[in-house]
Amino acid sequence: MDEGDHTPRADGGIDPDDGDESDHSSDSEDSSPSRSSTPDADGFAVEGSETDESEDEDPEAEDPDIEDFDPDAPTETGGDNSTEADPTTPTEADPTTPTEADSGGLSESDPDTGLNVEDGTSHDTPDVESIDSDADTPSVSTDARPETAGLDNGGRDRSSPDVDFDGVVLDDDDEDNQGLFDDLLSGEPIFENKEVLRPSYTPHELPHRNDQINRMATILVSALRGETPSNILIYGKTGTGKTASAKFVSQELESTSQKYDVPCEVEYINCEVTDTQYRVLAQLANTFIEENQAVIADRLERLETLRGDATDAEDTAGRDAAAALADTEFDSVDEIDERIETLEDDADGMEEVPMTGWPTDRVYSTFFEAVDYHERVVVIMLDEIDKLVEKSGDDTLYNLSRMNSELDRSRISIMGISNDLKFTDFLDPRVKSSLGEEEIVFPPYDANQLRDILQHRADTAFKPDALTDDVIPLCAAFAAQEHGDARRALDLLRTAGELAERSQAEIVAEKHVRQAQDKIELDRVVEVVRTLPTQSKIVLFAVILLEKNGVHNINTGEVFNIYKRLCEEIDADVLTQRRVTDLISELDMLGIVNAVVVSKGRYGRTKEMGLSVPVEETEAVLLSDSRLGDIENAQPFVQARFDN
Repeated sequence: MDEGDHTPRADGGIDPDDGDESDHSSDSEDSSPSRSSTPDADGFAVEGSETDESEDEDPEAEDPDIEDFDPDAPTETGGDNSTEADPTTPTEADPTTPTEADSGGLSESDPDTGLNVEDGTSHDTPDVESIDSDADTPSVSTDARPETAGLDNGGRDRSSPDVDFDGVVLDDDDEDNQGLFDDLLSGEPIFENKEVLRPSYTPHELPHRNDQINRMATILVSALRGETPSNILIYGKTGTGKTASAKFVSQELESTSQKYDVPCEVEYINCEVTDTQYRVLAQLANTFIEENQAVIADRLERLETLRGDATDAEDTAGRDAAAALADTEFDSVDEIDERIETLEDDADGMEEVPMTGWPTDRVYSTFFEAVDYHERVVVIMLDEIDKLVEKSGDDTLYNLSRMNSELDRSRISIMGISNDLKFTDFLDPRVKSSLGEEEIVFPPYDANQLRDILQHRADTAFKPDALTDDVIPLCAAFAAQEHGDARRALDLLRTAGELAERSQAEIVAEKHVRQAQDKIELDRVVEVVRTLPTQSKIVLFAVILLEKNGVHNINTGEVFNIYKRLCEEIDADVLTQRRVTDLISELDMLGIVNAVVVSKGRYGRTKEMGLSVPVEETEAVLLSDSRLGDIENAQPFVQARFDN
C-alpha cells in the first residue's frame, strides 16, 4: 500500500499519522504516480484511476475528455438545475433534500471519463476544499479509503461515522455545557452591597453615638484653627462603635480641612498588627516621607513653570526677568534655580525607613524630620493602644506625647482607642497625665439600639424584601446577650444572608440566623484553638483523647499522664504538673474546657474538667498543626494509661 493511503485502525478510525499533509503529497518531484479519487454525483469520493499528482503536469494529457475545472464556474449536478459554487465557501448539503444514497441508489462515474454511468452526464472534479466535511449527508463506505476523501483539517474524513475524533473539541451548546459556578450564579442575589455589613465599613451615620461623636468633634476642632488638640483616650468593649466613630470624625476633619485649605491630617495605626515602637515610628515616618515627596514634586512643577515664563518673557518680549517676577517671592531666575536645587536635595535626602535594621533613635529622628518638614496638624489614631503598651511598654507614647515641645512647624495630637478600661494603670504617671487629657467612654448597645443599627445597614446591604420580619430582632437579641457587640450582630446578619444565598433561598429567614449563630460560634472556637501555643494544644489534645475514650470528670493527674506520653511522641519539652494545671486554667478562661476545683478530703484538691467545644472539629484543628499532625493514632497511649 502507498504511503499516502489511509491505514484503518482497529477501532475503525483513521490513523492520526495519516492526517499529516506530507502523506498527501509526493516525497520528491519525480515520485511515482499514485491512485487519486474522483467525487461521484453526490460529492463523495470513490476510487479513481492512477494519475500523476505532480502540479507541473497537465491533467488533460492523461485524459482529454476531462474538462479543465474552473473554481468560479457553476458546478453541474445533473439535470437542468445548477448552483454556483463559491470556491471560498463550503457547499452545505441540505438535510431535508433526499439524496440518491437515501433512496437506495448510488450513481457511479466512469473512473476514466468522469461520466455518470446511468445518465451519461459529466461532473467536474471539485476542489478538495469545496467539499463540506461537516455536512449531515451520510457517507458511502468503501473498502479502500481514498487519500482525498472528505479531507478536512489534516486529512481526516469527517463524512464517515467511523472517524476517530480524538483531540477534536466539539462546540456544544452553551446551555448544555454548565460550568462549576453557573448553577451558583443562576439564583437571584440577596445582597445589594455586602460590604456595608463588614466591620471595616465606615457608615455616613452612626445611630446612638451622636453624643460621643460630638464630643470628639469639639476637641478636634482646634486643629482646624492651627492649634494643637488635646490628646483623647477612648474606652469601650468590643463592638461598641469606638473605631467606627473615630474614623467617621477623622474623615469629617480631613474633608473640612481641605474645604478651608488648612493643613490637617489623620494617620491611623492598628497596634494589634503594628505592635512595637520601631514599627509604629517606621510606619509613620514612611507615610510622612511619601507625603513630603509629593509636596516637593508639586512645588518643583510650579517652579519650573514660573522659571519658563520668566525666561520666555526675557527672550521673546524683551522684558526684564525681574519685572516678570514682580508678583512672586523671587527677584531673579537664579533664585528660582537655587530653590529648585534645594528641593531636589531635600527629596534625595528623604530615605525611607526599613521595617527592621535601624537603631530606634535613628528611626525616631527620621520620623521627627519628616513630620516637621512643613506646617501641619497631625492626629495619630492608635487603635488597640493597649496591645502596644503590653508588647513594647509606654516608651512610644512617652516620645509621641513629648514631641510638641521639640517641633517647629507641626503639631501632633494622639487619639488612643482601647478595649481595656484599666490599661492606663500600667502607664508611667507622666505619660498617663499627658496622654489622658480627654477620656470618652462608649457604653455597650442594648437590643433596641442594635436593632436600629442593623436596620440602618440592612436597608443598604440587602435587596428590598429580602429579610423576614424576625431576622433583625433575632440577630440583635443574640448580640445583646454577648455584651451588646454590634460587630457580632453585623457578622451574624451577613453570615445569615450568605447561608441563604448559598442554599439559593429567595429570602433570609429565622433558620438562617440560627445556622449562622452555630457557624460563627464554631469559627470562633476554631480560631482560638488554632492560635494556641503548642504546649496548650498538647494539653487540650490529651483532654480530647480521654473524652473520646469515655472518661468523664477528667482530673489533672489523668491529663498530665497522657500529656507526658504525647510530648514523648512528638519530642516536645515536658512541663511540670503545676504548669500544666496553669495551662488548663487558661483553657478554662478561653471557654474551651470547663474546669472546676473538687475537694478530695484528706487527698487534697484537684481540677475536674470536660470539653466545652465540639470534639471532632477541635481535634481536626489540632491535627492541622505541623507538630501535632504526626500523632495519627494516639489510642495506644490512652490504653497504656488505663493498663497502668
